[in-house]
Amino acid sequence: MVGERSFRGAALKVKVAQPSLSQQIRALEAELGVQLIERLPGRLRLTGAGEAVLPHARATVAYAERARRAARSAGALEADELEIATVRSLAVGMLPESIRRWRQSHRGTLRLYEYAHRQELAEAVRAGIGDLGVGPRPLSWDGPLEPLGWQGSVLVVSRTDPLARSSGPVRLDSLADRQWVLFEPHHGLLDLVLTACAHAGFEPRGAVETSQVEAAARLAAAGLGPALVPENAVPIGLDAAVLQVDPPVGYELAAYAPAPFSPLVAEYLTVLRAQPRPGRPPGALVVR
Repeated sequence: MVGERSFRGAALKVKVAQPSLSQQIRALEAELGVQLIERLPGRLRLTGAGEAVLPHARATVAYAERARRAARSAGALEADELEIATVRSLAVGMLPESIRRWRQSHRGTLRLYEYAHRQELAEAVRAGIGDLGVGPRPLSWDGPLEPLGWQGSVLVVSRTDPLARSSGPVRLDSLADRQWVLFEPHHGLLDLVLTACAHAGFEPRGAVETSQVEAAARLAAAGLGPALVPENAVPIGLDAAVLQVDPPVGYELAAYAPAPFSPLVAEYLTVLRAQPRPGRPPGALVVR
């Protein structure tokens, strides 16, 4: 019903009779003892209680659909379908190889839901989006969670940049006076860059902002400023200098879900575990 302005429109959308839908809503309100929908002239509006119930209702619908798919898949009535929620940088970095290998033994589809920030990802998984979340380890999680190793970051600069001749890791405080390629506000990787630079004693000044990891690396390669990006998200064959930083900076990765991992999720995790993942380097700055 969310997004609809009347019971009639909502009933058409979910393909039930309008009186039946109205009765079901009133029965739910009676059971909960609160009003969920405010009935205004010509339109409907969620009450405060309705707003509070909404994410749980969405999660319930998502779990029910997931249970239906699991049952039909087990009965060979439908091909396996796996849904993974992740962050954008992993969608282009860590996950493609595991998805390729998973598809070799499964006839169904794998669907990705991509988010800009780790917090958005965790909230989506908690609300029932996807069978599994793969991303930076959440600050707190009550359900199943499996560590997946370390996601390190590297510094990308153009080949003509003086830093390109560096023989070892680069200290970020040496870049305090430079203009950077940054990520747009509310992007999770912007938090990583700001945290790393703050640890080095400065706030980076932006020359250009982007929402895409690959674009950040390519803009840095074009000489618009240094960019700090996930190591496995650097485009293959990029004409740039890719440098380690001192201290190493990154975050811990994890796979997690609000309910026990299904057999299909467990199969995918077996494939994902088979990919070698580095451990956290000594003295690394962990962004949480």
